[in-house]
Amino acid sequence: MKKSSARQAPARDTPSRLIDARIKELGDWRGETLARIRVLIKQAVPDVVEEWKWRGVPVWYHAGMICTGETYKNAVKMTFAKGASLEDPSGLFNSSLDGNTRRAIDIHEDDKIDEKALKALIRAAVVLNSSKA
Repeated sequence: MKKSSARQAPARDTPSRLIDARIKELGDWRGETLARIRVLIKQAVPDVVEEWKWRGVPVWYHAGMICTGETYKNAVKMTFAKGASLEDPSGLFNSSLDGNTRRAIDIHEDDKIDEKALKALIRAAVVLNSSKA
């Protein structure tokens, strides 16, 4: 019998369980970073909805997509679906800056997350989603 991973999980697994499994599967700074981002999102938006999309990408929703939590070899990327429409006074966005819709934050090993600014950005994304719902 083939062992299932977070990327090929049985249908009975919830998105939250799949995200838990992905964090555990990573087992390094990327998993720790993804777990911390998840906590901050839940603190900023307690009734956020977690989804599991595109073969293993955590996605958070509230009145529309807030952001994704993608993991790569050298970065954890938070892509904000409507990031180009968000004010970013703390300058968190450092990736996908040329597009008309999305903006992203690439977090690398040993980067410190400005938690207060990130939660404010997450809340601003929810306000934007709610205003267009």
